[in-house]
Formats: sequence, C-alpha cells, structure tokens
Amino acid sequence: MKIKILSIQKYLPGIPVDSSRLDEIAGLKHGWIKKNTGVEFRYHAGNEETMRQVIQLCLQHGVNIGAHPSFMDKENFGRTEMNLPAGTIYNLVTEQLKIIAAITVSYETTLHHVKPHGALYNLAVKNEMVATEIAKAVHDFDPSLIYYALPNSAMLRIAEDMGLKTASEVFADRTYQDDGTLTPRTQRNAMLTDSEMAARQVLMMAKDKKVTSLNGKSFPVKADTICIHGDLPQAYSFAKAICKSLKENKIDVKAI
Repeated sequence: MKIKILSIQKYLPGIPVDSSRLDEIAGLKHGWIKKNTGVEFRYHAGNEETMRQVIQLCLQHGVNIGAHPSFMDKENFGRTEMNLPAGTIYNLVTEQLKIIAAITVSYETTLHHVKPHGALYNLAVKNEMVATEIAKAVHDFDPSLIYYALPNSAMLRIAEDMGLKTASEVFADRTYQDDGTLTPRTQRNAMLTDSEMAARQVLMMAKDKKVTSLNGKSFPVKADTICIHGDLPQAYSFAKAICKSLKENKIDVKAI
C-alpha cells in the first residue's frame, strides 16, 4: 500500500505560511506520512513562495513531489466545474506543469507524479474529452510521471491506453456514490469527519479491495495510493489513525 497527503494546507495569497504547522499537518515530524505529496498551484491556492516552502519540506523529509493542476479558480479553491474547450484544458495543465517543474529544477530535484485537483479531477472521471486532454498534456510533458486517477474511471482507462504510468487512487475522507464516483461536495455526507470511520474505510479498500457507497452498495476498487485532503481540519488525526490501522493489519505503507 501507498499513502499520501494530497494538499498539505489550504493556502491563500498573502497569508504567511507557518512551516512548523505544515510539518505537523503532514505528519512528517512523527513519520506517519512521508511518501508522496501534491503541491498546490497558484491557480487554485498559494503562490510561488508557498510552493517553494512545501517543496523544501518534501526534500527535508524524503517525500516525493507531485503536481496538482486545477482550473483557474482560486475563489472556490478549484472546486467549481468549468466548461472549457479541449485545447484550453491541455494548455491549462501544461502551463501548470511547467511552473512547478521550473521550481523543482531550481532545487535540483524532479517531479514524481501528477494528480488533477478538485473539479478538474471529477470532470475527468466521466468526461472522456477532459480526461484525454489532461492525459495528453501529462504524456507530452513527461511520460515518466505517475498519473493518479480514480479506479474504474475514464481518466484511468484513457491514461493507461495512452501509455502513462498510473496509480489507482482511493479517498480516505470522501464518501462514494453507487457508480463508484465521489459524492459531490454540494451534497450532504460528502465528507467523512471521523478518523475511525476514515480508517475503517481505508482498511476495507486496502485489505478487502472494495468500498461501500452511501447507499450500501459494495464495489471493487484497487488502492495504489490513498488521498487525505490537507485542507480538512481532521487531516492530521486521519493520517495518524489510518497509518495505525494499516500497521496493525500488517499492511505496509510504501512510496510508489
């Protein structure tokens, strides 16, 4: 099993970053989470300074650095769906990959993976045009990057067909619909807020290779990597409870 923190903290421009708090949220000081991290772009949060601070933390703790491209939607943290033409989506993703790649090069390191953020991710799950343009952008930029995608989705299938290395991603803090998609955040019970419930869901996905929807439907999932949203207030307690549960059940947490 692999486990990652998706976003270390929700950044807003002009707000000072407390590096010790970042370290705590990620669980890095205690060794609970030290595998893969997605770095926020200024398109939906943060700025170059915060990106550099997160990358520095990753390097200090041996954490793989990933790109987290989104719609240009800082007001809604990249969680509002946008209807854009194919070429615009391709360029949107490519531009963001170039931004973070330039920063990683300045620290003499490289990108490890790519995981679309928020509404862009959810749209790619079902929309083949969006899924294709994102995958093409990643492949054209660097086909060696690992592409994180939802199990049994168009975005995963298209990326695999394109020859990208993929990791099937499941969510610790989100609930599921009967079709295997994530419950929209606009609906009740979209988020899990109890660390023990999150740990049980992760254990089911990791050990039994299945998950249960809000309506009680069970369906298979492959869990290569587990997402914990860093802007969730319970992210720290979730990470601790999940790692404890996996360890007790003899499931190793390893980098991809």
